[in-house]
Amino acid sequence: MHGIVHEFAPVEDTVSTDTSVDPSEIKKRSVVIAGHRTSVSLENIFWERLRDLAANRSLSVNQLVSEIDSKRTGNLSSAIRTYVLTASLVA
Repeated sequence: MHGIVHEFAPVEDTVSTDTSVDPSEIKKRSVVIAGHRTSVSLENIFWERLRDLAANRSLSVNQLVSEIDSKRTGNLSSAIRTYVLTASLVA
């Protein structure tokens, strides 16, 4: 079972090409929502797809996360996973 990697690095808007990265490994990253920094824990595969979705809309990851945050009813990590999954199903 994988634990959370506490790296607290800001979210980058570029996609990693490192194929040795475990897609199920959880990474904790910093995002800025409404001017406030917070951390979000997601699996690598969700971070990668979130970056893709943001880039496809010419948004930064922080902008897309802010949009998701404004519409969520549960916790932020779950809202992001739901957004990414839904976007992947309709693509």
